[in-house]
Amino acid sequence: MPKLSVVVPFYNVRTYAPDALRSLEANARDDFEFLLVDDCSTDGTGELLERAARTLPGAVLLPHGQNGGLATARNTGLDAARGEYLAFLDGDDWLAPGHLAGTLAAIEALGCDFVRTDHVQCTGRARSVQRVPYGPQSLVADPRTAILPSDRATSVDYPYAWAGMYHRRLLDRGVLRFTDGLRTAEDRPWIWRLHREAESFAAVGMPGIFYRRGISTSLTQIGDERQLDFIRAFDQVLAETAADRESDRLMPKAVRTYCAIIAHHFGSIERYEPAVARKLRSMSAAALGRMPRDVLDRALDSMDADRSALLRRVRRAHRPLGRRTARGAAA
Repeated sequence: MPKLSVVVPFYNVRTYAPDALRSLEANARDDFEFLLVDDCSTDGTGELLERAARTLPGAVLLPHGQNGGLATARNTGLDAARGEYLAFLDGDDWLAPGHLAGTLAAIEALGCDFVRTDHVQCTGRARSVQRVPYGPQSLVADPRTAILPSDRATSVDYPYAWAGMYHRRLLDRGVLRFTDGLRTAEDRPWIWRLHREAESFAAVGMPGIFYRRGISTSLTQIGDERQLDFIRAFDQVLAETAADRESDRLMPKAVRTYCAIIAHHFGSIERYEPAVARKLRSMSAAALGRMPRDVLDRALDSMDADRSALLRRVRRAHRPLGRRTARGAAA
């Protein structure tokens, strides 16, 4: 049984995959396995992974017959994982030498379900350390305590699956699996479930993961319909939060975060294809209409004036025509 399984999905990242593979080699140990999931790449990435499967210690190649997206690719890796602990890396990012061994030593010493790590954000040649938004370091705590408060960034707003390490018992309980088919925001239902259902965690710093931001092949840079999966992802967050034993306490955070993400997408609506931009407007209006009205009103009241005004306009677009007409006549 390997000590650690690392799930690494790849899709059309031939330019960046060599950095990821070299960094895995610099982290290799006899008791580590690297699960390289080729999500049906068409740019030569698959050939690089075939060579790596022969030369990289601990590498296991898992090719997909058709493209399924990041969430499904990660699940493929999880299904094959044999390790006592699990970690993730994306195929266009890379690790500092020894990062995995250091993180493994930290989680074993703490004895918790999972740890969260800082990371280095790389935008072109610029580098900046991004911290886990949770104050105490290397102290074991209940993950639920890191969900709130609603009005500032917390651990659920740091959704990166690769920024941490996880004990296998979470996989065995189904906590680590992703929602199949989500093309974007796949980490959001995942991070909320992790913090609701795990029993212990710690933030440990250790910024040894290098995350490429803003590259042209990233889905976040593409304005097609796949971007709208964030609606489905956050609908899942709200539905699962509503069923939680502490739904009254947690729902304001879930609603406020959903609102902030909708506003973020409207802030860059010009990069969407016209038909997708129209769909963004209608789907966002419907999403706001599904939220608990009293919780939504409080969330909008707590936001800055520009975002609040934007979201109120979007929400009004969802109201039935007769109701809007009646309101106008009464005015």
